[in-house]
Amino acid sequence: MFVLELTYTAPVERVDALMREHIAWLDEQYAAGVFIASGRKNPRDGGVILAVGDDRAAIEKIASADPFAEHQVCAYRITEFIATKTSPELAPYQQRLP
Repeated sequence: MFVLELTYTAPVERVDALMREHIAWLDEQYAAGVFIASGRKNPRDGGVILAVGDDRAAIEKIASADPFAEHQVCAYRITEFIATKTSPELAPYQQRLP
């Protein structure tokens, strides 16, 4: 599993101008089963996405296709973790330590 942390590198007005495209990109990843949660950080200086996957390179490729990344209005920090404990609703994503 991955935590994708976005930090805005441009004024929020430039971010907002790309929001529709960003949301369409998010919707594609939800439909593909890659993203399971996302939202704005508070204070609003970026966002957070929870992604499911075993291949860091694939997640990095997906992140690079975000219109925010393509237009250089945010920087991504991607953290991989092993979800050894989950709520019952997220049980399908629970992992075992290697």
